[in-house]
Amino acid sequence: MRPTPLSSDFTAECRTAVAAAEAAGALLRSRFPDGFASRPKGALGDVVTDLDLLAESMVVDRIRADYPHDRVLAEEAGDLGGDGGRTWLVDPLDGSNNVVIGLPVYVVGIALCVEGAPVVGVVHDPVTGRTWSARNGAGAHGPAGPLSPAGRPPSPAGPLLAWTQGHAVRRDDPAVRVLRHSLELRSRRLLQLWAPLVAWAMLARGDIDGFVGYRAEAIDLPAGALLAREAGVLLRRLDGGEFTVGFTGPDTDRSFVAGRPEILPSLLDLVAAAVPPRGRARQGRAGTTASG
Repeated sequence: MRPTPLSSDFTAECRTAVAAAEAAGALLRSRFPDGFASRPKGALGDVVTDLDLLAESMVVDRIRADYPHDRVLAEEAGDLGGDGGRTWLVDPLDGSNNVVIGLPVYVVGIALCVEGAPVVGVVHDPVTGRTWSARNGAGAHGPAGPLSPAGRPPSPAGPLLAWTQGHAVRRDDPAVRVLRHSLELRSRRLLQLWAPLVAWAMLARGDIDGFVGYRAEAIDLPAGALLAREAGVLLRRLDGGEFTVGFTGPDTDRSFVAGRPEILPSLLDLVAAAVPPRGRARQGRAGTTASG
C-alpha cells in the first residue's frame, strides 16, 4: 500500500464507522433469516435484498451526519457524491446470497480511503455481534484487543485457504478453473464463502492461513485488506510483486495472494505452479493501480 497522508489518526472516523456498522448489524440480525424480500441483481446469479438497502441507508446516513462533505460509494446506491479526496466505501451486507438461503455467514463492511488509500477498515458480524477494526499504522483490533495472530507450523495436509473472485468473472474462465483447481488440490481446504470480508476477518484473526483473490470486487477490498495488513498479513500480486489496495481501475489489478509472512512464499509457489508467468502478469500487474 502506498503511504497515506498523516493529517489525522482517524480515530473519530473509525468510531463513526464502528457505530454505523453495529447499528446496521442490529437491523440485519433482527430480520434474519426470514424478515425480508429479495430479487435478482444482474444476470450472473447475484441477489439484492431489502436488508441490503435498509442497512446501506442507515450506514450512509450516519456517515453523512458526521462527514457531510466526504464522498460515499455504496454497494447498492453507487456514487453518492462528495469530495473525492476522502471516500467512504459501504458494503452493507457482504454475503447477500448466503442470507437468501438462510446461511448465517454475512457481515457489514465500511472503509475510508484518503487519496485512494485505505486508512480505516471496519468489519462487523451481526450473527456473533463481534466487530474488527483497523486504522492505517495503528494496528487491527477485535473484541479481545489487538489482533496479532501467532504463527503455527505448516500442516502436512497443506494450508487452509479462502478464495474469492469478482462477479464479472465468467464461470468458465479457464484461468480461474486452473488456479482454483490447483489450490484445491494443494490445500487442506479451500473456502468459498460468498462473503470476502468474512474471509479477511478470519485471516486477520489467524483462523486461516491465506486468501487468494482473482479480480476481486472493489467495494469490500480496502476494508478487508487493511484489517489483515494491520494484523501482520502480507499482500502480493499473483506474480509476487507488491500489491496496491484501492477501489478504482480495472479489476485485473485486484488479483492477490495474502498470508502470514512465514507462509506467503509457499502460497506464491502454489499460485506459480497453476498460472503461467504471462497470465500472472496480466491478472495481477501493477499497471494503473487499483488505488489510483
